[in-house]
Amino acid sequence: MSDTTPIRVLLVDDQELIRAGFSMILEIEDHIEVVGEARDGDEAQRQVAALSPDVVLMDVQMPGTDGITATERIVAEHPDTRVLILTTFDDDEYLFAALQAGASGFLLKNCPPEDLVSAIGLAAQGHGLLAPEVTRRVIARSTGRARGDATVLDDLTDRERDVLRALARGLSNAEIAAEMYVSSATVKSHVSRILTKLGARDRVQAVIVAFESGLMDD
Repeated sequence: MSDTTPIRVLLVDDQELIRAGFSMILEIEDHIEVVGEARDGDEAQRQVAALSPDVVLMDVQMPGTDGITATERIVAEHPDTRVLILTTFDDDEYLFAALQAGASGFLLKNCPPEDLVSAIGLAAQGHGLLAPEVTRRVIARSTGRARGDATVLDDLTDRERDVLRALARGLSNAEIAAEMYVSSATVKSHVSRILTKLGARDRVQAVIVAFESGLMDD
């Protein structure tokens, strides 16, 4: 995607008022184009196939096919389309189900408009993201969870493990660079290698691996 090409966004929510509100927020942004809307998960899948949006803003609880199921299918069938989960349901079960389904981010509907716009931009660039309050809950929820296969980390260097821990704490590349006294470009290279070695499509999936492998228990 070039810098001059608008980010194509599909809005998915069963409430027309919610869709209209998000559309008003996004349509004033020159670099974002709302290309369609859907009222449920089935319609969302059809719209993604027809419109090829860059980013889908996906509600969780909807009649018929819910947002989690739709996300899983969209990510599997359209790997170039990123899904951002937007919900009023501040619930860990939705959070982890959405991330496991392949969502590139999770935001609450009451987030500031500028955070929504920023999240869409990051998702379109292939970056996953978690709202700070969500990251804190991921950390809290990881306590006491069954440890997964730690061998997935075997190919990581010690420095890459440190960077992955920092990612899992919710730090940005710039914050990691400042903490480790290296350049942002160096951190970006580390993150790229981490994603490749873990077979993760974005930072969010890498964070899940960090928790499930027990890395954050050390």
